[in-house]
Amino acid sequence: MQISELSQRSGVPLATVKYYLREGLLPPGEATSRTRARYGEEHLARLRLVRALLGPGGLSVARAREVLAAVDTPGIPVHAALGVAHGALPGVGADDAPDLTGAQTHLRRWGWQVSEESPALVALARALAALRSAGSPAPDALLDRYAEAARRIGEQDVAEVPADSLAEAVHFVVVHTVLLEPVLLALRRLAQEDASCRRFGPTPVSR
Repeated sequence: MQISELSQRSGVPLATVKYYLREGLLPPGEATSRTRARYGEEHLARLRLVRALLGPGGLSVARAREVLAAVDTPGIPVHAALGVAHGALPGVGADDAPDLTGAQTHLRRWGWQVSEESPALVALARALAALRSAGSPAPDALLDRYAEAARRIGEQDVAEVPADSLAEAVHFVVVHTVLLEPVLLALRRLAQEDASCRRFGPTPVSR
């Protein structure tokens, strides 16, 4: 297909497709003349991934390029590529890194295999430190219950990751990590409201 058809089929404006080509996010097509190139289904799939990285993923062009480089690395294990995708997602920076000892102790107790460089490990350490600073440290029993619920969710998530395409696997992780986390938060709060109503009774609506 020509670049105009690629733009039409993908829903990505032609100027944006050309920008992705210039930035190296989209590989060049097969040259058919000095000014024309042919594009295939693999370009449509790459556009879908690029849009996920820059859109819902919230990545900068530079960070997206890092993820795409991992996808394009021959023989890279899926687990390693997904780690690159997770690490590129916004939300956890390296500044003011907290003491990871407490969080790592919990992970060892649960038997979780997690990299010491995981951004989520930093996020957990910060969250636990915030609870301690507020004078409300989370009891181990409570964390254990949350960890068990999170383990089941994590296993279900990974079971859904496409195994036949590295690009599709990364796309799945980026989109579902970013867009499903607000769903999980909303469900937790709704469940709290339901449990409160069942335990304490509904609150009369004031008029």
